[in-house]
Amino acid sequence: MVSLGGLARKLFGSSNERRVRSYKSRVEAINALEPEMKALSDEQLAAKTVEFRKELAEGKSLDDLLVPAFAVAREAAVRVLGLRPFDVQLIGGMILHEKSIAEMKTGEGKTLVATLPVYLNALAGKGVHVVTVNDYLARRDAGMMGKIYGFLGMTTGVIVHGLDDDQRREAYACDITYATNNELGFDYLRDNMKYDRAQMVQRGHFYAIVDEVDSILVDEARTPLIISGPLDDRSDLYITIDAFIPMLSEEDYEIDEKQRSANFSEVGTEKLENMLRNAGLLKGESLYDVENVAIVHHINNALKAHKLFTRDKDYIVRNDEIVIIDEFTGRMMPGRRYSEGQHQALEAKEKVTIQPENQTLASVTFQNYFRMYGKLAGMTGTAATEAEEFGNIYGLEVVEVPTNLPIKRLDEDDEVYRTVDEKYKAIIEEIKDAQKRGQPILVGTTSIEKSELLAERLKAAHVKDFQVLNARYHEQEAYIVSQAGVPGAITIATNMAGRGTDIQLGGNLDMRLERELAEMEPGPERDAKRAAIVEDVKKLKEQALAAGGLYVLATERHESRRIDNQLRGRSGRQGDPGRSKFYLSLQDDLMRIFGSDRMDGMLQKLGLKEGEAIVHPWINKALERAQKKVEARNFDIRKNLLKYDDVLNDQRKVIFEQRLELMDAETVTDIVEDMRQEVIENLVRLHIPEHAYAEQWDVAGLKAGVAQYLNLDLPVEQWAAEEGIDEADILERVKKAAEQAAADRAERFGPQIMNYVEKSVVLQTIDHLWREHIVNLDHLRSVIGFRGYAQRDPLQEYKGEAFELFQALLANLRQTVTAQLMRVELVREAAEAPAPALPVMAGHHIDETTGEDDFGEGSGFMAVAVNPEDRDPQDPATWGKVARNEPCPCGSGKKYKHCHGAFEQA
Repeated sequence: MVSLGGLARKLFGSSNERRVRSYKSRVEAINALEPEMKALSDEQLAAKTVEFRKELAEGKSLDDLLVPAFAVAREAAVRVLGLRPFDVQLIGGMILHEKSIAEMKTGEGKTLVATLPVYLNALAGKGVHVVTVNDYLARRDAGMMGKIYGFLGMTTGVIVHGLDDDQRREAYACDITYATNNELGFDYLRDNMKYDRAQMVQRGHFYAIVDEVDSILVDEARTPLIISGPLDDRSDLYITIDAFIPMLSEEDYEIDEKQRSANFSEVGTEKLENMLRNAGLLKGESLYDVENVAIVHHINNALKAHKLFTRDKDYIVRNDEIVIIDEFTGRMMPGRRYSEGQHQALEAKEKVTIQPENQTLASVTFQNYFRMYGKLAGMTGTAATEAEEFGNIYGLEVVEVPTNLPIKRLDEDDEVYRTVDEKYKAIIEEIKDAQKRGQPILVGTTSIEKSELLAERLKAAHVKDFQVLNARYHEQEAYIVSQAGVPGAITIATNMAGRGTDIQLGGNLDMRLERELAEMEPGPERDAKRAAIVEDVKKLKEQALAAGGLYVLATERHESRRIDNQLRGRSGRQGDPGRSKFYLSLQDDLMRIFGSDRMDGMLQKLGLKEGEAIVHPWINKALERAQKKVEARNFDIRKNLLKYDDVLNDQRKVIFEQRLELMDAETVTDIVEDMRQEVIENLVRLHIPEHAYAEQWDVAGLKAGVAQYLNLDLPVEQWAAEEGIDEADILERVKKAAEQAAADRAERFGPQIMNYVEKSVVLQTIDHLWREHIVNLDHLRSVIGFRGYAQRDPLQEYKGEAFELFQALLANLRQTVTAQLMRVELVREAAEAPAPALPVMAGHHIDETTGEDDFGEGSGFMAVAVNPEDRDPQDPATWGKVARNEPCPCGSGKKYKHCHGAFEQA
């Protein structure tokens, strides 16, 4: 029996199909304009931009201009790049314009698709941001697509690691700005720590298109960006605590791999209390007394470092440093650090130099950063599995765009072996077979450790000419991936290393030409070489097609179906043939965690022999269910974290908006006066309660408060002894004395200096108290879950207490500003003094569920400033952050951007 919903789908198509069909009329209208656009000269086509902007100024909307603007952008792409967007690419562009996510398969030309809505929305003149996952893609896309915008009279900027504020400001001022998600978030945070509007680099959040939207808004969503500054050195404490962990036995702790958590048992807690007591680190009787909160935190980190973090899988040790490995891409992340002392715990475990901890100066999650945009859109090859999350959190609908040509890839059922050894033997035989046939093969692994293990096995099996693409060799990443479609090529890639680079059968022609012709001068020799490369790639493509196209062989299932689908999607681009297959064993992490013991027993009973595999669609279904469970759990975690972060976000908005108002104000005297009045009223109210008798007044307390906050020595005792005096009279006298003292100070310094001082004191006090507030909220969040045991909703409790803390921050702000301004003494040069310098900063991107800090090369703020005398010219690792226009520390005499800085960007 067919349901009504099923019948409707049969008759009218799914909602996705109906939406895609709805674009057909506009696609036809754009196509109808093509002859007219072709007839225009280059100058006439470029002049369309001015024409469109005039129409917008006269009242037309961007929607009204969509058809002609898309037609102009398409014609420009043909003339500049020789690429004509297909009809499905026009549809993708319309989806992006309508604040939705376009799911387009690998090789469908998403980078080109973005140019259509980017051009249209840039006409508004408010700045369009195109967000990429790394600096390489930002530079590549801005360089290539910027030619189209330049042809049409628009400017393109790119924000990458190592730019100074002037370069950033210039890039943001362009019509279109390409940038990484990390750079955008950090610039937002840094802007809201500046003391002058002119120092800020961003100019608003009008429209953003997020490339690889699933990676940025899902995988990295629960990880806030944090700017921090160093605290005091506590390395002795880490070393002492680390020494306790090897003394514990398995009964002393419980490990949960699924939750990535480690806890001490009662027996273990007792042992630790004794050890800590002997070391003089335990205050009071119990480890869980309130004075020992910091110690508990450190011993939990030490336990996780030893029992949950594995060397060469989660991190590697290099140059006396712990370098994190990204769990999604398998890349090394130099400069990234785990937060909350976890990195220091690992340094103590591995006996490397322990770096000082950091204090949070500012933070924001990607969820809340990207929700600031008036208009947000995204594109990726894999978003449908996370459609609910995109809808719930960002209000983004996922629309699947049909491929330009039908997909011919053969997706085979998984092969499941009993042991890892049997699985690897089968994989190696399959790789050998593909190499013999001349079929290019991309082998996906889930970690560096596993990719290198496979590489060792291939060497032992005498398999030659394979490339290992992982964290250790990522400098070559884009080029290696681009040539993974050459016949007989074997490329071993950790997860999605090289994402964003197209794998074309026969090899990527553009990247080969760029690399092989780079050193040649223009002329007949270069032209001949170019023709030879074109011919070679054409022949190689024919061979790869004949061998069956790209074969994607995965050595394990990831806990997210999306990552598996991304890997599969590398094959079968633009109607090419292809094949994909997953090889699994019952000893794989996902299988092991989801109860493979029973299956192992069942397979043995069924008589599965060594080297034999079980292949059945039911296995795929069971694995999909396991992955869905993990995904649902991860979504719940992200949703829950967002509810908590929303509380901080609302307060962050208030503070940041207040800072902007203060910076924009010509004078803040009125604000300072209001603060002073409120401080005085609260002082009098506190010590002289309303309708209280004179003998109940705390006159001494009021006199001390007036001295503390107003820097005045007033005869409060004499006033209180006067006949018939009440609290209103005393309030009035204190106010009058404070106003007179403030007026005298303002007259001494003059209005210009006083205004500068007031503004500086207010802004710096806000920043100082805000940093303390962030730390307080972090501590509150870490313990609020325990309220659940008392049948109280932790979230509601958190909201209530966070509000109280915020009220306390505002009261503290009024008191601190008043006290400082009533004491300040200045020399006249202060009027010409520069704005206060920002503190030394480091950038972090922290996963609140694991404590991992997976931020690194993406930002110019991650490196702590280094004294030039401490730099070793032979060792770039000692240079820290080097400004682009600074002389290169290597001693070449060139500017950094033309020397080692150029290598960094290459």
